[in-house]
Amino acid sequence: MEDSGGRGAVVNPNRLSQVLSSFSETQDRGAFRELYDYYGPRLKQFYMKSGTDEATAEEMVQETFVLVWRKAHLYDVTKAAASTWIFTIARNHRIDRIRREKRFVSKDEHYFETELVAEGDQDENVDQPKMSSIIQKALAELPANQAELVKLSFYEEVTHAEIASRLQLPLGTVKSRLRLAFGRLRKKLAEFET
Repeated sequence: MEDSGGRGAVVNPNRLSQVLSSFSETQDRGAFRELYDYYGPRLKQFYMKSGTDEATAEEMVQETFVLVWRKAHLYDVTKAAASTWIFTIARNHRIDRIRREKRFVSKDEHYFETELVAEGDQDENVDQPKMSSIIQKALAELPANQAELVKLSFYEEVTHAEIASRLQLPLGTVKSRLRLAFGRLRKKLAEFET
């Protein structure tokens, strides 16, 4: 249905909850298609905002709807809206997938972690106090929100998910800020290597 301003479809959330409830009882493919058509693009955006590339996000949407199909009998319209229930499944699926694939580590993050701050791995001729001073100075030159994430991630060894939870940030924001921070640190620390 169109809204009066012609901006596109207006969907009543209660109606979608009823559609999901109906599907959970009847396995009606038309109801499932309606849910997929509405939530599919939203789930794709959800996954992409979490740092997932487009192709993987599309794959994860498919996997999420397989889970919705399998778990539909568990849905209770009196306990949660369809959107809450479906996005909870999506969030849990994303967490499970991250756990399976371990933790994404960017090239800059790997460089910082393994070559610059790993204890005991530096060559004997590296001036450790000077290196430490340069790292501290480089961290101080980062925007405060990026420096805080680097300190939590590498000095306190807090996972990306825990940082997101602790700072009440989306996981994708934590990852993108860390990528920016590591890119800046790599450039700054490259001066030391020359």
